[in-house]
Amino acid sequence: MSTTQPVVAASTIPRAPQPGVDSVELRGVRKCYDEFVAVDSLTLSIRPAGIFGLLGPNGAGKTSTIRMIMGITVPDAGQITVFGEPLIRAHMDQFGYLPEERGLYKKMKVLDHLVFLGQLKGLAASEATKRANAWCERFEFTSWTDKRVEELSKGMQQKVQFIGAILHDPRLVIMDEPFTGLDPANAVVLKDVLLEMAKAGKTILLSTHRMDQVERLCQSICLINHGRAVLSGELNQIKSSYGRHNVQIKYVGDAAFLNEPRLVQSFNNYGNYVEVRLAPGADSQELLRLAASKVRLDKFELMEPSLEEIFIDVVGKSNA
Repeated sequence: MSTTQPVVAASTIPRAPQPGVDSVELRGVRKCYDEFVAVDSLTLSIRPAGIFGLLGPNGAGKTSTIRMIMGITVPDAGQITVFGEPLIRAHMDQFGYLPEERGLYKKMKVLDHLVFLGQLKGLAASEATKRANAWCERFEFTSWTDKRVEELSKGMQQKVQFIGAILHDPRLVIMDEPFTGLDPANAVVLKDVLLEMAKAGKTILLSTHRMDQVERLCQSICLINHGRAVLSGELNQIKSSYGRHNVQIKYVGDAAFLNEPRLVQSFNNYGNYVEVRLAPGADSQELLRLAASKVRLDKFELMEPSLEEIFIDVVGKSNA
């Protein structure tokens, strides 16, 4: 039996945001589907006015967690608070949600669809039309507003889905793989919008497999695996805690020097450069001397591990 109260009537009015109160907090949340435990004693907090990364491999429990935060499903145990209050139905109009799977009506015209989505969140048709046109102009999308959704490419449909998620100016924006299908130019526009919203005081929950995007955008993260939090906190503190045991090298010549186990624990070759994980106790200066004696070096930089490497390391240990 659930220990969390179900979402209550829409007539309940949420309080104004209080200074210092987390936008979202989960305490000991658990969710099961028959015998499968999707989320297991999950505790996390998301501060306001920033971008928070919810990470994890497929099947880790990210979508189940998002669905509970939004009130789509109810936890079997634990507590969820939003804007410092128990989750209520009135909070939902203050949420913006971009799902990983598109949920658009294919026969509707783009502008009609956006106006419809705005009205569902309480906007008048005239205001929804005004905002939709402004956002379409920003995304260089105005020539497509009279087209049916089914006529659009996947990337264009992603633009429609994104605009629909933020049209009503929500306080909490939940983005599940928002960059899917976008070309680099539109990915930059979306990135800029997310940063602007965070700067304006919005709270953004970003769930994605794109570690590079998380590293660029997120201040804090929570990595979950098998429904449990296995790593959480400020991203810069997490990265610094791993130390500078990685070296990025650009070189021309034979890469045989990378096969020195006394100095190199592992490496990833990205074609234009290689990232080396130093062996425990290895001296980076000794690797530099060895590399310089074997190849022409264009770059040799000691650096923190990438979030992708941390992700692989933590998930691997939690699966062991």
